[in-house]
Amino acid sequence: MTEYDLDWIISVDDHVIEPPHVWQEYVPAKFRDRAPRMTFDDGAELWHWDGKVYPTSGMNAAAGRDREQFSPLPLTYEEMRPGCYDPKARVEDMDRDHVLASMPFPTFPRFAGPLFSECADRDLGLACIQAYNNWMIDEWCGSAPGRFIPLVVVPLWDGHLAAQEVERCAAKGAKAITFPELTAPLGLPSLHDPNRHWDPLFAALQDTGMPVCTHIGSSSQLPTTAPDAPLIVPTAMAVMNSQLACADWLYSGVFLRFPDLKLCLSEGGIGWIPYILERLDHVVETQRAWVTKKMELDFSTGSVVQMGDAVHVDGMDPYAVLPSQLFRDHVYGCFIQDEYGAANIDRIGARNIMIEVDYPHTDCTWPNSLEIAHRALAGCTDEQQWLILQGNARRVFDFEPAAPPA
Repeated sequence: MTEYDLDWIISVDDHVIEPPHVWQEYVPAKFRDRAPRMTFDDGAELWHWDGKVYPTSGMNAAAGRDREQFSPLPLTYEEMRPGCYDPKARVEDMDRDHVLASMPFPTFPRFAGPLFSECADRDLGLACIQAYNNWMIDEWCGSAPGRFIPLVVVPLWDGHLAAQEVERCAAKGAKAITFPELTAPLGLPSLHDPNRHWDPLFAALQDTGMPVCTHIGSSSQLPTTAPDAPLIVPTAMAVMNSQLACADWLYSGVFLRFPDLKLCLSEGGIGWIPYILERLDHVVETQRAWVTKKMELDFSTGSVVQMGDAVHVDGMDPYAVLPSQLFRDHVYGCFIQDEYGAANIDRIGARNIMIEVDYPHTDCTWPNSLEIAHRALAGCTDEQQWLILQGNARRVFDFEPAAPPA
């Protein structure tokens, strides 16, 4: 018996299938007739929102099913494990899996909640965002204190409004926000926006100590090779979005402006991290004479259309700190199963890695998560294992879990 408890996991990436009552009970009455609602007709259970109809994909509720049963075809609540949508049943499944605490991402609003930010009626969209957050904090997490890390969504169309929602939710006990891995594909300003659309949000996050969690697929697009490529290609290469997001953040200057901000690359894996950091540093060191200047390129010819003065971040050299150091200071890789990454923990840093279960998705390790984690981390010291299994999550999310159940 060591001083480190290696018998329990804190999973920093799971998912919740929202029960039918969420928006019908939690939005103000004046919005209720236009809020998301579910119908039950001839065995079909469908969400209705903003003139569209949405089924629940079986890929999102696969826990307990054999791999041969995985399918994107719709599932009803009766066909799912209750732990997908019921917090008490989820805790029972967590106990069985030796998961001490879990951080659930949304499903119906999509991983970063952009569904409601796309609503033309901003008041309605904000009401639905706040309804989800209130339900997540008060009902889902409140049903089992210390077993869930409250993760919330924010209005993406307005940085100031997003900051206000962060402050409101932090006061209620929220510990992190979910944010698109890449914002431009959603028609939103990028991290490089000269108008600093996101700065009010990042300032609020820094002030409240809440990290940003960017889940793969939260940009609502996956990398692929061709329009007619089989679906297995973008499914396999989804983690490339985390690599792109990592480079975007480390080159954006955001961490220079907000030196206490934290970023979690949710479900992005970790095996790629050593090479990407080496590459990002190399580009800075060898190419900085010209990449630090403002320019426009004609990619069809490869010619420079215009070149201006050097780019600065509030008067600072944006590359004064190497990307690898920024990563160590601000970024956390998160993995479910990644043998290569687990074998190279020292190249990444045990303090920059957290573990996930991904319940109830098709990649989830339930109900064998602890056994799989121990096998992956067998070459690590007890301290490294504890950091990855629990310690980093406690520190990054400022979260104290409940005592392990008997």
